[in-house]
Amino acid sequence: MKALRLIVSGRVQGVAFRYYARRAAASLGVRGYVRNLPGGEVEIVAEGPPEAVDKLASWARNGPPLARVSGMEAVELQATVGYSEFSVRR
Repeated sequence: MKALRLIVSGRVQGVAFRYYARRAAASLGVRGYVRNLPGGEVEIVAEGPPEAVDKLASWARNGPPLARVSGMEAVELQATVGYSEFSVRR
């Protein structure tokens, strides 16, 4: 198992980023969550098979069609298998 915390910046709020992230994660079998941050970034915490988590991180570098990603920070976390699904947090 692999776990990552991604902070995605740019034009990433108000463009359905969270919806598309949840859809991408579900298709890859990744668990965790996505949420908007007060500073305008989007946070993704993803846990799952290493290849699937890496594919989600690769997707997040571009985001959905209306997003304009200008940067992404990735921090590897300790995998805990603490998530039963991938959810959108508010």
